[in-house]
Amino acid sequence: MKNNKRYLILAVSIVINLCIGFAYAWSVFSKPLMKDFGWTASQASMAFTINLFVLPIAMIFAGPLVKRFGVRVVVLLGGVLFGLGLYLSGMITSVYQIYITYGLIAGSGIGLIYSITVSNTVKWFPENKGLAGGLTAGGFGAGSLIFAPVAVQFIATQGVLGAFQTLGLIFCGVILVLGFFIAAPPVQETEKQAAAAGTNQNGIDVTTRDMLKTTDFYVIWGLMVLGCISGLMIISQASPIGQVMVGLSPEQAAFAVGFIGLANATGRVVWGSVSDKIGRYNTLICMFVLSGAGLTALYFTNDLPLFMVGICLIAASYGGVFGLFPSITADNFGIKHLSMNYGVVMTGLSIGAFIGPQIAAYAVEKSGGSYNLAFIITLGINIVAIALVLYAKSRNTKRKMVLATEN
Repeated sequence: MKNNKRYLILAVSIVINLCIGFAYAWSVFSKPLMKDFGWTASQASMAFTINLFVLPIAMIFAGPLVKRFGVRVVVLLGGVLFGLGLYLSGMITSVYQIYITYGLIAGSGIGLIYSITVSNTVKWFPENKGLAGGLTAGGFGAGSLIFAPVAVQFIATQGVLGAFQTLGLIFCGVILVLGFFIAAPPVQETEKQAAAAGTNQNGIDVTTRDMLKTTDFYVIWGLMVLGCISGLMIISQASPIGQVMVGLSPEQAAFAVGFIGLANATGRVVWGSVSDKIGRYNTLICMFVLSGAGLTALYFTNDLPLFMVGICLIAASYGGVFGLFPSITADNFGIKHLSMNYGVVMTGLSIGAFIGPQIAAYAVEKSGGSYNLAFIITLGINIVAIALVLYAKSRNTKRKMVLATEN
């Protein structure tokens, strides 16, 4: 396998994911849209919710599309949908239109691109799946951190609708150019290196239909759900938590929240790399423990430093989910059907995206404004997650023993 080619594909995939990661700078657009159109906060945030919900669904469709058209065509299609969704968002006149443009169209483009860039990169680096998947996913996590200031400048000079159109054209152009460098690894060489690296613990490539019949899938999917709950609760509520628990001003809270994107992106790379050295399940345990430590810090916090430690630990652990689960999926079900299999696993994100913010809302309503109940509930969820990881690890150990005996 040509090393220069696979490193070029890795670099291109990271840059493309930086582009689609811009979608998570939604808060930059939210307030200007509310001001210009008179929308409520819940109306404006629904566009982002739909975008997040559509993402894993589009990932599922990416697998069959790749089989028919190849990875390059699917990435290019995703770039067109993402750019078109943003551009059309600059032409909206009602809130329901942006649900379609930013939510459905742009979200579909993100799902197609993210599925291919992550799974394809993992296939190019079978001996370092965790690091490769983490770097690619890290680009997605860092996109909002890098491009949000750019969007602010465009909004200031062109207005919010003009900014959508300009950024849509820019991102579409960049992805279409870089997308031509995306290629799948040679099948025979991939299988040879994957076997040498021991990347498929089952010794077979499992189709999505057969994967859904296994206990391992539901354990892994459950871990995906549990791994997303704390992170999405914090991402959606960090600013009000800082204002309520620490007494930060809105400006101070916004500055602190900026570190969430950095911690999120860093976690995707670091945890993915760590998992190549100490194992996927041991890494998951470390992630849930640190996320629990972050929740504990938030429960006791009354100052900015402890608040920052808490949200960054949780965000880094949440980011690790997306650096780790492509490799976990490949380890258990092989790399041949990884695009579609990982897309199905990623549907756990949609469930976590609903549960996390709802826990925070429930806690605030029950306690008269405090988030402490939410921290306690999610800490309990993390403990359950650790128990589920230990169960998954036990199953994995038994499987290896059986394979060793058979061989």
